[in-house]
Amino acid sequence: MLRLAGLLLCVTSFLSTSSLGANAGPRLDNDKLYKYSYSAEVGLNRPTGSTRGNAGFRISSDVDISLVWRNPDIQDEQLLRVQISNVQVESAGTRSRKNNIFHGSSAESILGKVRLEALQKPFMVLWKMGKIRSLYAQKAEPATIKNLKRGVASMLMMQLKSGKMSETDASGKCLSEYKVTKDQVIRTKHMDTCKTQEMGFTTHSPVLGISEKSASETVITLEKGIIKSADVEETHILSINARHKAATKVLSRQSLKLKKIEVGPAEVAGKDAASVVKSLDDKLLSVGVMVEKVKIKCKGCPTLMDTWKAVKSHLEPDSLSKADAPKSFLTLLHSLRKASKSEILTVLRNCSKTALPQLVDAVTSAQTPSSLSAILDFLDFSKKEGLVLQERFLYACGFASHPTETMLQSLLDLSQGTIGSIDIKESVVIIMGALLRKLCLKGACELPTVVKVKEMLLAGPDSTQVESEVQMYLLALKNALLPEGVPVLAKYAESEVGAFSTIAITALQRYDPQLITPEVKEMLNRIYHQNRRIYEKNVRAAAADVIMSSGPSYMEVKNLLLSIGHLPHEMNKYMLSKIQDILRFEMPACNLVRQVMKDMVSHNYDRFSKTGSSSAFSGFMARTADVTSTYNLDILYSGSGVLRRSNMNIYGQSDNALLHGLQVTIEAQGLESLIAATPDEGEEELESFAGMSALLFDVQLRPVTFFKGYSDLMSKMFSMSADPISVVKGLILLTDHSQVIPLQSGLRASVEFQGGLAIDISGGMEFSLWYRESKTSVNNRGALVVIGNVTVDTDFVSAGVEVGFETEATLDFITTVQFSEYPFLVCMQMDKTTFPFRETVSKQEKLPSGQTFSSKRSRDQLVPGSEFPLHQENSNMCKKVFEQAW
Repeated sequence: MLRLAGLLLCVTSFLSTSSLGANAGPRLDNDKLYKYSYSAEVGLNRPTGSTRGNAGFRISSDVDISLVWRNPDIQDEQLLRVQISNVQVESAGTRSRKNNIFHGSSAESILGKVRLEALQKPFMVLWKMGKIRSLYAQKAEPATIKNLKRGVASMLMMQLKSGKMSETDASGKCLSEYKVTKDQVIRTKHMDTCKTQEMGFTTHSPVLGISEKSASETVITLEKGIIKSADVEETHILSINARHKAATKVLSRQSLKLKKIEVGPAEVAGKDAASVVKSLDDKLLSVGVMVEKVKIKCKGCPTLMDTWKAVKSHLEPDSLSKADAPKSFLTLLHSLRKASKSEILTVLRNCSKTALPQLVDAVTSAQTPSSLSAILDFLDFSKKEGLVLQERFLYACGFASHPTETMLQSLLDLSQGTIGSIDIKESVVIIMGALLRKLCLKGACELPTVVKVKEMLLAGPDSTQVESEVQMYLLALKNALLPEGVPVLAKYAESEVGAFSTIAITALQRYDPQLITPEVKEMLNRIYHQNRRIYEKNVRAAAADVIMSSGPSYMEVKNLLLSIGHLPHEMNKYMLSKIQDILRFEMPACNLVRQVMKDMVSHNYDRFSKTGSSSAFSGFMARTADVTSTYNLDILYSGSGVLRRSNMNIYGQSDNALLHGLQVTIEAQGLESLIAATPDEGEEELESFAGMSALLFDVQLRPVTFFKGYSDLMSKMFSMSADPISVVKGLILLTDHSQVIPLQSGLRASVEFQGGLAIDISGGMEFSLWYRESKTSVNNRGALVVIGNVTVDTDFVSAGVEVGFETEATLDFITTVQFSEYPFLVCMQMDKTTFPFRETVSKQEKLPSGQTFSSKRSRDQLVPGSEFPLHQENSNMCKKVFEQAW
């Protein structure tokens, strides 16, 4: 019995010892001084660039570590004393002596005497179970120095058993995975889980946004439980989704190697780590483990006024089609984001009238509290004068990359105040819808102002009897895309006012198909098939578009096909073209359409031989590895051959994300009396009208009118040289991404990616009885510049890499109708001119002494122009039109 009891005690003792060993952390021995060599390196380049060509720097030193105190109750809780010495700073890349700005410089000349002394002052680390629990340094030390010490301490982060754990080091709080063997520990960070102290922002649309791929791995070699070596490699690759070749790479490496072990200081007794630290050096305080913010004072940087004077010549109206315009816009934007309200107001008040609209674009796009306050003080919305500036401000708000509740509240206050122009009042409400959507996409849908605006827009259409105000609220709901807005839009889709129906139905088309309920589909079918009353052709065509794009049923598709042949003449041709386009372009509904067409009642010669000028056609504008760009053109004519609706759309798709880049719709009605023609059914009483509506980068803008009413029409109809009406003109911040990447080495990489677009979209409708011809045109002029910049900037050295591309392009869409004979001749043209494309990459390094290294490379190419293909019937018609013109 005694033997059995003894055996059990031995087993229990063994199990306890084994358990302790398995859960124990790494430990340092008392009276030992561990002398290491240490280096931290950061290199910046393109992802495909050689490390030899990196911009960056390396900091190397000796690091002495010794045990100061061990918790008597918890042996794995240790207080370590760490001291850095023999510091050197050198280039990370391979440079010739001429291009090496570090050559001949000492650490003191680069860091400065005060910073070098601070870096070499001892600091303490509380090390528990291999984790850094706290770091003690002097509070007065520069933030850069404390961050470098955090980087050294992070090299000690480890554990002696495999598994996953959330832990905090210099780079933030991340989930780390450990793989442990006898003498090696591999630590891999799951970078997508990391939480840092500095929050950035990014563009709401993934198509225009930035992708990041990050990785971090630490390999630790042990010898008798002591760290013999530790090597860290951390990479961050940031690329522009629209062109992944435009990318930057941050490569951060750290190395800690044991040189020798000497006799060290004796262990100190004490109750806890904090009291021990205070007894040894009362100037040392716990400063946290994560990298802290660093404020870099820019010496000799230009003021906002200096920047404005340098760029303003490129922001004059005549220069907006050149790449220098968006490039200057981005330069100005960076300066505005650092400027005070008074500085911004000074520039606004000293700007020429011609450049002022572009300056308003830039100030609004800056999206800082100072810039918003300044522009609101500068603009007086109670006056009718300054309408152009007011509208430019509102459009820039609509395109805002990261709008705030304050911006939305400002527009709400404007809408409730005195506004001199009815057009501006409409634009304010319409743009509020766009801001509402972006804030909800950011997860801010429950903010007080957002809730208030949401309630206002949902109740808006029923709160007024004024037709223009109802349209205003419907357009705002079209921008907001609130799920709660579907019933409101469904109600107005069946309105007796054609304009209400068209806006409501085209708004429903923008929703996720899952939100188009069976009840909404029943309503759309009622409209198309005119079950309750007669509708205008463009309203019925819009309803058909939504039905076909929202997961239609077999019977819905069959009924649409069966309707062909019983519709007004031109609508028959439009629906036939729509079905053929779905099949040819393999849209989501194509398989169902093919299934229905197996039935000869639905698919026969009588239905599929309808003639007319109306058409629907989709095609590819560009197909690259990064983005697929498509277009579609829908043209619907009245039975008399006069244009009823022209709709051009351009989409961009990247990684399953879709961006509605452009929609330009021209509508005309009530023109039959000019050619003594009979209006179609349901359109006999329509007032003469022509106008244009534009949706740009997912934002619906306020429609513009070419003419309204018979007298206005008569004053313009004889002119074939009327100037086009501007729909939108200005500078847009398309891509806007900003973040700080805290590296494990304690350094910080600042990331800025911005894309600026100078755009001029205009359109016109010319009508001449003399020549028996009408012509509608949509002219798109644009210049795009995208720049990505990654900088590691300490207060003693900086390095950066910049990548970018720029282009200038023109896209024209012209429809010519000759009605001197019947059937009318209709020719559609969509032309893209030859345009330049340039890619650039530049690198720079800079020391406080003013010494700099910089390099820049660029590649230019010409992309040939083309006329985008449309259906064969159109090509045949264009030949006849131009033969007659010749």
